[in-house]
Amino acid sequence: MIVTQTPLRVSLCGGGTDFPDFYRDHGGCVLSTAIDKYVYVVVKRRFDSKIRVGYTRTEMVDSVDEVQHDLVREALRIVGVERGVEIATMADIPARGSGLGSSASVTVGVLHALYAYTGQLVTAERLAEEACRIEIDVLGRPVGKQDQYIAAYGGLRFIEFRKDGSVSVAPVALSPSEQRRLESSLMLFFTGITRDAQTILAEQKQSTAQNTAHLQAIAALAREMYEHVCRGQFDEVGRLLHENWEHKRRLASRITLPEIDEMYERARQAGALGGKIAGAGGGGFLLLYCRPEDQERVREALRGFRELPFRIEPDGSKVVFNLKREE
Repeated sequence: MIVTQTPLRVSLCGGGTDFPDFYRDHGGCVLSTAIDKYVYVVVKRRFDSKIRVGYTRTEMVDSVDEVQHDLVREALRIVGVERGVEIATMADIPARGSGLGSSASVTVGVLHALYAYTGQLVTAERLAEEACRIEIDVLGRPVGKQDQYIAAYGGLRFIEFRKDGSVSVAPVALSPSEQRRLESSLMLFFTGITRDAQTILAEQKQSTAQNTAHLQAIAALAREMYEHVCRGQFDEVGRLLHENWEHKRRLASRITLPEIDEMYERARQAGALGGKIAGAGGGGFLLLYCRPEDQERVREALRGFRELPFRIEPDGSKVVFNLKREE
């Protein structure tokens, strides 16, 4: 039996510039962090030759081609596991519509578990690349690359997407006290709205050409935020989050909603310096930067919305349990 633990993520700045349609012409970059909320994947051998997949539903099939969970199916194909296996996925946060990168974490986690099941050690780079291949190239999903990389690598990272398709992943080196100071100023609140990210992302992808100016501004803000974080100038994160949100909300028609705008404005009036919707937008979690001394006022202003405390997770996807018996 193999169990992998793969973190979810919060993207601070740069989302949208990790789409191939943009970075192949202009280059892109994001500042993103893994968080201590996880997707768990369990893989174990079956007595018979069937494939059983458990998630919000259960599948029992005879071949890989019959598996309806597309991420699991394509991971099985890449790794080469064809029969006699059980796969189950679980998450700390309801996966669909959260905006915390759950699809990428599932893909990375399943790949990692299957490789461990077959006795193979693979790098974070390979997990990220193959997860991107599954979601973008094979399944044709309108997604970028940042989620797969932060799920595989973990930590607080500045990730660059170059025109030639290569990816650079740089850790943001903070002392323990600096990291605690940054963590203590970030808040997550659930909007109470879940949405289909695919629809929003498809519109955003189709509008890449007309959104070039906004995306270039977002990439510049991500670089600026990275520099301020490296210097420990964390209040600048709040200011830049707000600037980033003003650009991001223009990338597609349903990235924000009147209810989200009202929620954000209430938070800003109560003391939050800035924020943004996590992920594609349209619902999920609202990320806020707020000095600790102002946070009770923000909580009061957002009373009725559930807060999700979190910390930066230093590790990417990892095997947390590996029990093999002689066959």
